Amino acid sequence: MRLKKNKMIKILSTNNPNKAEITKQMLEENNINVVLLNKQDSSYNMFGAIELFVPENQEEDATAILKEIENERNA
Repeated sequence: MRLKKNKMIKILSTNNPNKAEITKQMLEENNINVVLLNKQDSSYNMFGAIELFVPENQEEDATAILKEIENERNA
């Protein structure tokens, strides 16, 4: 039996490690699988980005959650 590989989609890129971690936790609380990829320089955290990826089949749900988070911040 072969497992179908699910393409990962980048839904967030930020220089803020706290924002990345909080967003990751919120998505996981909503049963979204998340991969956090930290591309920041280990000596100088001001260079590079932290990216969040979700499986393609969960992109729509993840995007809706991110929009909801933004709406709450702007309210």
